[in-house]
Amino acid sequence: MAQRFLPWLGLAFLLWLLYLLGPILSPFLIAGVLAYLGNPLVTRLQRWHIGRSVGTTLVFLLAIFLVVAIVIALLPVVRAQTLIAINYIRQYAELLQSQWLPEISQRFGIPLDSQTLTAYASKNASKLTHWASNSLQVALISGSGVLSILMNFLLIPVITFYLMRDWPHLLRRIDELIPRQRLVLVRQLAADSNQMLMAFLRGQLLDMLALGSTYAIGLSVVGLKTALLIGLLSGLLSFVPYLGFASGILIASLAMYIQGGLFLSIVEVWVVYGIGQILESTLFIPILVGDRIGLHPVLVIFAVLAGGQLFGFVGLLIALPVTAILLALLRHAHRWYLRSRSYGAEMPVEN
Repeated sequence: MAQRFLPWLGLAFLLWLLYLLGPILSPFLIAGVLAYLGNPLVTRLQRWHIGRSVGTTLVFLLAIFLVVAIVIALLPVVRAQTLIAINYIRQYAELLQSQWLPEISQRFGIPLDSQTLTAYASKNASKLTHWASNSLQVALISGSGVLSILMNFLLIPVITFYLMRDWPHLLRRIDELIPRQRLVLVRQLAADSNQMLMAFLRGQLLDMLALGSTYAIGLSVVGLKTALLIGLLSGLLSFVPYLGFASGILIASLAMYIQGGLFLSIVEVWVVYGIGQILESTLFIPILVGDRIGLHPVLVIFAVLAGGQLFGFVGLLIALPVTAILLALLRHAHRWYLRSRSYGAEMPVEN
């Protein structure tokens, strides 16, 4: 009887260990995702009689070359638009102090003038200083300090290389631990989960790239000076449904208001983001992702929030991949249930 509970106890211990080690797992998880995405290409090179180590090196060098080329190509434009964005932030602050806060104060009867805010800040200076010092201390201790970030950037390529090179060996080690009577079932579940996860990651990355490019091109056409910066940001945040759209349209509208001050220009920004959403629904998702994933937007939002709440930044990284795997397993469980006596169906039902 006790042997039945050993796998579940092992799984519970693993989850507890992941929770404790969460602050240091980020580079390993990122490297694992990168190695997972690069492994099929290395495996294909092996079929061409290229050794695993040599193939991993070639794929690694190709990835570095592409990243460096993209950074070199985009860096001048991103730098120039970042300087413009900083200037916009300064103008936002001036407008907030000179126009928006007095208008809100007059309309709602709330004292929001600069003198009142300065007096409040002076009165609570000690509390604000204590809060700021505590926040800085927590940030440094939790591993998100500058030194930790630099170490992660150095560790990720190294870990990615070794994981990609030894990927088949690691899978064989895991395969040896599976009980032999469950081997066929586990391999089938693993294959379906792998297909789901790979389709999800590739489709999600391509969708983010397509959306970011659409927003950047569209905002450039309507004349926004920070089009590339805001478009790329919108694309990166689109891994959570509607987050990239909502944040991008807000930032772009504010930037266009500062730049031109015309309502018609802001409407043009809304049209660009509306076209982006239409293209994503009718073109990007059907072609790049397809119907194999089936992750409902509400489920994606819940998974990201739950992952962040349980495991912090690491939870944000693993939330969607884990959800995709669980969805594949649940589809198997659904088929088994429809074939079971509890459901009472005479014929097996296939999805």
